[in-house]
Amino acid sequence: MSGARPRKWMKLDNAAKIYPAAMSRSWNALFRVSAVLSEPVDPVVLQKALDRCMKRFPTFAMRLRRGVFWYYMDTIDTPLSVQPDVANPCVRMELHGEKDYMLRVRYHDCSIAVEFFHVLTDGNGGLLFLKTLTAEYLTLKYGAVIPRNGDILDCDQTPTPDETGDSFLKYARSGTRSRSEARAYKIPGTDCRHMMHITTGMLDSAKTNALAKEMGATVTELLTAVLIQSVQELQEKKVPLRRNMKPVKICVPINLRRYYPTCTVRNFASYMNPGIDPALGHYSLKETLRAVRGYMALENDEKLLNAKFSTNVAQEKNIALRLVPLGLKSAIMKSVFILQGETLTSSTVSNLGICTLPPEMSRYVKSVYFLLGPLYRNRVACACVSYNGKLNISFTRSIEESDIERGFFTRLVRLGLHVTVESNTYSLQNAFSYAALSPEELL
Repeated sequence: MSGARPRKWMKLDNAAKIYPAAMSRSWNALFRVSAVLSEPVDPVVLQKALDRCMKRFPTFAMRLRRGVFWYYMDTIDTPLSVQPDVANPCVRMELHGEKDYMLRVRYHDCSIAVEFFHVLTDGNGGLLFLKTLTAEYLTLKYGAVIPRNGDILDCDQTPTPDETGDSFLKYARSGTRSRSEARAYKIPGTDCRHMMHITTGMLDSAKTNALAKEMGATVTELLTAVLIQSVQELQEKKVPLRRNMKPVKICVPINLRRYYPTCTVRNFASYMNPGIDPALGHYSLKETLRAVRGYMALENDEKLLNAKFSTNVAQEKNIALRLVPLGLKSAIMKSVFILQGETLTSSTVSNLGICTLPPEMSRYVKSVYFLLGPLYRNRVACACVSYNGKLNISFTRSIEESDIERGFFTRLVRLGLHVTVESNTYSLQNAFSYAALSPEELL
């Protein structure tokens, strides 16, 4: 198999460029994927699996560097070490040192978790890495013979140029779109950025899918509509006059790999922001779902999505912007991120869809989870993944109040779905102890 030649440095992909400019002393954009195995993880074997895996993902074995005009990445020669998991996942990464990787591999009991700075990849690329790492671990630990395909990479092969390439640049065309949108309602709350609260609801995938179909929607559309309802209810409690209410919109990432023949492991996703405007009146779930379905039916179109990311690529190629020094450029990009990023939405629903594993591997893997780290301004985020007949919906928040996820899961229960809810106990001593809530307690 012909492979890409090793590179000592690499440009950031088009989507990654915003994250170093937007990060602060207390925040950078992180997400986490994890797998729970049937037996406790052996850290020595996990380290050996990681060493092999990092050679297969050379774009992950890099550190962030400041150039004159752009941030870029260059290779780290020191191996990445696995580390015990912590009570507070997705805390800000230090990225200024010579050995500072932009990912962490952690273990606890039966769990293998990987946390990524979004510069490296998106959720689908992160899940690919987790699958490959777990497959390597199971092969070394148990001698499992696991078939390698597009979803699980072979660590004895070298990466192809397409895997390490920037698919935004490859598939961008000349069409562009305006980014102008109305600002959305911000979820209020008591700041607690020192601790990320995590609440995970576990549902039957088949029953959830059947309910969504019955309502004429996809699972993502249904979950988005239910989250909008939860935020609308909170705003109606907080804002006394309806005419002063702001739109409730949810950011829904879209995996662009479904539209283009690429196997890139780097970022390749776009987004859409469906929502409602409660200033016009209260929206029922049926009305909200109709609005979400209509919006996503129009926006989930290759030509429109291409024009959206082509707009960003065109700006990246702009000669005048390219010659602006990095310090000034970062200030400009951070302003754009603040004005045209999270201010346009109230929260996020990121659904990785169904995680499939071959039988030779699934016999060892009990559960898969997906978490979004704290967002820059939106204080509540929702991430979903389905595996082994279970849909795991994880809320993360950096505020004390749990109104949004409580309202969200309550609505799902009222729709007839059984929800098992787990929440971290916010205690270092009991970091991995969970308290389950029954549907009756939710209501």
